[in-house]
Amino acid sequence: MTIQPGDKIPSVTLKHLTQDGMAEITTDEIFAGRKIVMFAVPGAFTPTCSARHLPGYLDRLDDFKAKGVDEVVCMAVNDPFVMKAWGEKTEVNGAIRLLPDGNGDLTRKLGLEMDGAAHGLGKRVKRFALVAEDGKVTKVAVEDGPGVTVSGADAILESL
Repeated sequence: MTIQPGDKIPSVTLKHLTQDGMAEITTDEIFAGRKIVMFAVPGAFTPTCSARHLPGYLDRLDDFKAKGVDEVVCMAVNDPFVMKAWGEKTEVNGAIRLLPDGNGDLTRKLGLEMDGAAHGLGKRVKRFALVAEDGKVTKVAVEDGPGVTVSGADAILESL
């Protein structure tokens, strides 16, 4: 079942890279007591994700902060090394947290898994965005086709 407004963000432990190496972080640590916008891309370095989805959020980051958003998070079913390299390539510089869901654990618990095998991608996350306050979802926008519409930065900003 797909996560809905009113639901709590599932508690999942994820691996990510820090300056000190591989570390763990929980969704509870990320979402508790904060207003978070999280958007997901099917894959780092994929064309739409790199050219439209991520840049839209980077360009509008100050607008999100002005609306009370504590942090913008971008999730993908990629490993921590790929997410780190993507962040360097796109010059995110820590402005947006790039959250690797390498095993798809969070993706499955959110009910947002897609099968990209026909494109050589395997199991991935659907393109979506959500808003959560203190770990409780207030908005979910899942794309029903290719491209960035309902999950884009402008659409989510309008909903805040």
